[in-house]
Amino acid sequence: MQRRGWGNPPPLCFLRQRPEGQQAVIDTVTGVLLAGGKSRRMGVDKRFLHLGEHTLFERSLAVLRSCFSDVLVVIAQDSPALQAEVQVIRDLVPDCGSLGGLYTGLAQASTSYVFVVACDMPFLDPKTIRAVVALKGKADIVMARRDNGLQPMHALYSKRCLPVMEAMVKARRLKIQDIVSDPSLTAHVITSTELSLIDRDGRSFLNVNTPSDLEIARQLMESERDASSGL
Repeated sequence: MQRRGWGNPPPLCFLRQRPEGQQAVIDTVTGVLLAGGKSRRMGVDKRFLHLGEHTLFERSLAVLRSCFSDVLVVIAQDSPALQAEVQVIRDLVPDCGSLGGLYTGLAQASTSYVFVVACDMPFLDPKTIRAVVALKGKADIVMARRDNGLQPMHALYSKRCLPVMEAMVKARRLKIQDIVSDPSLTAHVITSTELSLIDRDGRSFLNVNTPSDLEIARQLMESERDASSGL
């Protein structure tokens, strides 16, 4: 499949109002932000770690709100309460990690599709998100494949996935990417070559799990600032 390149992602904007000429928000898909709050590898609650002037949670939520008219935040049953300007819900099924969060968001969404990301992805790009969502008519699942494998936390899912997710939870098969091989569902996998035309360096998929990941993200942000200022 041939797709035109989107070029470099624009600087992240935290303004509530869309700049003139920006695309309208999507109302046929719900944005789901998984913000469980476990942060075992980080050692502290990474949702509230700062990258630049904003926390990781604020950055991810701002991008989803710029793309979708309806956004849900899903947290773990035992997670501390989280305040946000969107609906915050707790996992319907405990101790099932990201699969439980995805299942909860998909079950509670008012739309037939959800686009899901994690709150530790500081360089989410609205244009990349829209490119994935634009493929929703092709399959029950739209998921990218990078060199390190499938990317279930930057993907589109239909409500037809719910029975399969329920079965996975009961069987304790918690790897979300396994769902693409279920014969009852259709999946459209964006190849690494196609993905490079949408997100050239894959920065949208970078996540922050450890202190070293956070340091890498801060260095990337500094390099972006230097490039934009001509240093």
